Amino acid sequence: MPNRLADETSPYLLQHKDNPVDWYPWGPEALERARAEDRPILLSVGYSACHWCHVMEHESFEDPQTAALMNEHFVNIKVDREERPDIDSIYMAAVQGMTGHGGWPMTVFLTPDGAPFYGGTYYPPEPRHGMPSFTQVLAALADAWSTRRGEVDRSADEIRASLQRTVPRGAAGALSGSVLDRATHHLATRFDARWGGFGGAPKFPQPMTMEMLLRHWKRTGGPEALQMAAHTLRRMHAGGMYDHVGGGFARYSVDAHWLVPHFEKMLYDNALLAQAYVHAFQATGDPEFRQVVEETLGFVLREMTGPEGGFYSALDADSDGEEGKFYVWTPEEIDAAAGAEDGALARLYFGVTEAGNFEGRNILHTPRDPVEVAADAGIGVHELMEAVGRARPKLYDARAKRVWPGRDDKVLTSWNAMMLHAFSDAARVFDRADYREVAERGADFLLRALRPEGVLLRSYKDGRARIGAFLEDYALLADALVSLYETTFDPRWLREARALGEEMLERFWEDGQGIFFDTARDAEPLLVRPRDLYDSATPSGNSAATLALLRLAGLTGEERFRAVAERVLASFADQLARFPGAFSHLVTALDRYLAVPQEVAIVGRPGEEDTEALLRVVRRAYLPNTAVALRRPEEGDEVAELIPLLQGRTAVDGKATAYVCERFACQRPVTTPEDLAWQLGVDA
Repeated sequence: MPNRLADETSPYLLQHKDNPVDWYPWGPEALERARAEDRPILLSVGYSACHWCHVMEHESFEDPQTAALMNEHFVNIKVDREERPDIDSIYMAAVQGMTGHGGWPMTVFLTPDGAPFYGGTYYPPEPRHGMPSFTQVLAALADAWSTRRGEVDRSADEIRASLQRTVPRGAAGALSGSVLDRATHHLATRFDARWGGFGGAPKFPQPMTMEMLLRHWKRTGGPEALQMAAHTLRRMHAGGMYDHVGGGFARYSVDAHWLVPHFEKMLYDNALLAQAYVHAFQATGDPEFRQVVEETLGFVLREMTGPEGGFYSALDADSDGEEGKFYVWTPEEIDAAAGAEDGALARLYFGVTEAGNFEGRNILHTPRDPVEVAADAGIGVHELMEAVGRARPKLYDARAKRVWPGRDDKVLTSWNAMMLHAFSDAARVFDRADYREVAERGADFLLRALRPEGVLLRSYKDGRARIGAFLEDYALLADALVSLYETTFDPRWLREARALGEEMLERFWEDGQGIFFDTARDAEPLLVRPRDLYDSATPSGNSAATLALLRLAGLTGEERFRAVAERVLASFADQLARFPGAFSHLVTALDRYLAVPQEVAIVGRPGEEDTEALLRVVRRAYLPNTAVALRRPEEGDEVAELIPLLQGRTAVDGKATAYVCERFACQRPVTTPEDLAWQLGVDA
């Protein structure tokens, strides 16, 4: 019989609905039972694309004897970390404090009031490599609960106090551009000049670090930051972490040269990487970067987009019981799919060998320059790339006949916002109307399905939206809608972004703190009210909120948005100065805060050539700190009330006209792309 998880929407929880474990979702029923029966809680946290989560489920949670031990002694709660980042962050901090490391699956034992007293990550079914078996842990903790309760309670009290002490409080400090320089210098000391990236294995893509480097280059003109970013982006694309058949990136590389990925594909990685490659294209004009964006967004449209316009969360690393099986090839499989002639050239191009590079099979990568490959084949580069271009769709079709990895088809607001942002940026820079339509449809879906009755929610699946939104959801959606406004110039999106910004201040900001909370004022009380400071795979809520407020202030002129952003930056000033690498997204917000605010107001009709000529100047250039607004000649004062920059702006001699301004004080209006480029200091 299915357990209580059968009524949930999370694919991760649904994976466990047929376990013999008496699982509960997190909620009042489980917590009240633990209190009523004075039982300890076994909290298991993971996510659907987590390989070791699958392993522990198969080894332990599907085992009737292990399940019986769990059911006899514990109230068992299963949590999807992607749906409940608040619970995950609290108990991950506890596990890291207890063990010195963390990860998923996370296994934590709690008192009935939610205080952790023991925890770890994956436990094997038998003792292994110095680790106890999971059943040994269960038996020992059940015994401690019944025979040494005082020790357990003291341990829980100590950990609770430690968690409460580590809740950060803002202390204002001075803000300086030296933080930006120090961050880049720190990265330069760790830069891998051969393979790109920073440090050794495993290597993570770090798209927010790429954004920080691009901004440093723009601010200083020094080439080193741009070279580090561009080289890293090219090496990542060449490696096996990139899917050369279907597009998109895996989570990370287990080695230092981007070859062998951890094969899961996460929506947030591909969203942030697509943004970074768009901006790198603006900075360099390198067509390789555009290719990566278009292939990555193509993957998202084919495999990660739902019929209502939302984006799914992840593709699993495993298929048919093996990690990476879906993605790897033998030479014979390539020849069978592409044909002998094109297959031979594709094998040469993608570094395929009989021995393979992954458990006897081949992860496709591009280890050599196409000029060198073509020379070895005795053909021209154009002929080589044509053959590879013919082979790719055939390889995709052949691969599509394999057993597919599992897909997590829930829609998360913050992750969708990041992908919406990527489509908006790509639509604007590449003049892709299809991307613009995807972004508008996605934004409309989020505001309709995940904001019923005006209250933003976190997760959506099968027609059900649930769980109150967190700070990151509000912040990243507001930021994405600002970008969508600058792509479409539809005031609706900016009005929605402003409303989200105001709600964010109302629900997550406390004036006396100087830092945002991750959970809303009216959210479920937990052991502590979490505030995640550090940027990791995604921006922290505080970083995302700061940048969103600065962008909103630049268009709306709302001084409170800028003042709160300044408070957050000041509260982080000391940590930014000492540990800039832990705050890459917040460093980009600081870069925007310290920059002289530049605004471009355009009067004209989108779609008409004179207006589009002016817009192309702004959109093709890398101008990360420039706000852009447009007023159609027929629009009244309402749009100028929303965007003060547009107040009093008129067309000159009936032509599309641009005003370049700083702090809303503008230079003379111009009507030609050459004059606009000169005022902006960019190429026409």
